[in-house]
Amino acid sequence: MLALNRSAIVVRPKPPLLEWLHAADPTSVTLRLADLGREPTIYLVSECGDPEDEQACLQAVFSTIFEDQLDGWWRDRTTWPTPRSLDVFTRWFDCQFHSTLLDLTDEPLIEEQI
Repeated sequence: MLALNRSAIVVRPKPPLLEWLHAADPTSVTLRLADLGREPTIYLVSECGDPEDEQACLQAVFSTIFEDQLDGWWRDRTTWPTPRSLDVFTRWFDCQFHSTLLDLTDEPLIEEQI
C-alpha cells in the first residue's frame, strides 16, 4: 500500500447550482440535488495539513473547480454566473477535504490530459 502525497477535495453541488441548471437547461427540470451529488467529483491537490492549508488551497484552485463543475453540467458559458468568486463558489458547492490517500493497487497510475 502506498500513501500519496496529495490531499483530496470532494465537491458536491448545493441548491444554487441546481437552480442555475434548471434555468439554463430546460431539459434538466427533472433533476434533483440528490441526482447531481450522486457521484461527486474528487480533485487531488497539494497536501493540506490543517484548516489554514485547506483554505489557502481552496483559494488557489476554486476557480478551476468552479469552471470544471459548470462545464460538466452546461457548456454555454454565457449562462454561467458572474462573478465566480470564492464566496459564490462556497454557496454553490460543498467541499470536503481528505488528507490521507492510500493506493491499494499495484497498477501504475496513468495520467490523461483532459
